[in-house]
Amino acid sequence: MLSPTTKMKLINWWPPMLGTGITLRKIAKDMRRFEVDMKLRWYNRNLVGIHYGGSLYSMCDPWYMFILTANLGRGYVVLDKAANIRYLKPGKGTLTCIFEVSQEHIEQIKSEIDQIGKKDYTFLCEVKNEEGEVVCEVDKVVYVRKKDFDWDKLKNQG
Repeated sequence: MLSPTTKMKLINWWPPMLGTGITLRKIAKDMRRFEVDMKLRWYNRNLVGIHYGGSLYSMCDPWYMFILTANLGRGYVVLDKAANIRYLKPGKGTLTCIFEVSQEHIEQIKSEIDQIGKKDYTFLCEVKNEEGEVVCEVDKVVYVRKKDFDWDKLKNQG
């Protein structure tokens, strides 16, 4: 049987990642931190020779959902809900983004969802170039809900 980290490394062969040149470089053993990069290639550059905006967004798409799914457990539903992207400077060369959620934040999310049943959480992704400059920012909105939340109990409390 494959370990969770081995399964996650297989994502590099998933067509949306492979087709944009996005590579998962590092995964923390606790599945709370992912490091992703994307080299500028002929197939992921736009007409003016910089990273295509859709590829920049794709670089940020699934990671927070993966982190929360792995760390909250089977009793929760986690889905990507929305995103907003801000292009700050041209993306050239190899770009990197680190996605991380602290154990304290995961415990806070668990506690809130156990109490209120569902909530949206927004995470900031900063895609950086080789000089460490932020090329674009992506606000990722992730929806989390308890699988078997007692909605009648919540209605009776208020």
